[in-house]
Amino acid sequence: MIGSSDGELLQAWQGGEASAGQTLVTRHLESVHRFFSNKVRDSTEDLVQQTFLACLESADRFEGRASFRAYLFGIARNLLYRHYREHTKGFDPLTSSTHVMMVEQRSPADAMAEQEEQRLLLRGLQRLPLDLQTLLELAYWESLSDQELSEVLELPVGTVKSRLRKARSELDALLGTVSGDAELLGSTRHTLNSWAEKAGLGLAPAEPGTRR
Repeated sequence: MIGSSDGELLQAWQGGEASAGQTLVTRHLESVHRFFSNKVRDSTEDLVQQTFLACLESADRFEGRASFRAYLFGIARNLLYRHYREHTKGFDPLTSSTHVMMVEQRSPADAMAEQEEQRLLLRGLQRLPLDLQTLLELAYWESLSDQELSEVLELPVGTVKSRLRKARSELDALLGTVSGDAELLGSTRHTLNSWAEKAGLGLAPAEPGTRR
């Protein structure tokens, strides 16, 4: 069972094999928890549970044409947006940021960040529109491919690539407004640039305070 594919585990779980569900949840729990931890303040655990429950309830929709991770994060993204639509007046993922919606209170991810660069990066990500924050975190932290991101966002791959470049550029510019420490800013941007290179973005850092 442990060596089974995600699709096989999901099918067995749907068929009533609880151990298959436990194996599948254990396999992806850390990633799903990480997805919510920098975007909500006090509902992380509930949203994680809802994601796996919805995964089981909608298992018939997973036909193996997309990767299981794209299917799972698509569910998580929809639940996240529903959460904010229900709790935040005027919520729009294209303009609303978690920095504002969490009212400056620390998220679970803030509490877990050990290095100054990590904390600065988390603050920068939270100032992006939620749609762009989600896109960057799935690309960098979860290493989803362009095709998988396309499946999660239900957008063409070309549009996903364009949004990734936009999000990367906006985050780089935002970091300059969050920190006045030149050394810390430089080391954080170095980390961000390394991520961008691995993601194939190949972008030079923006000047502090500027936007492309």
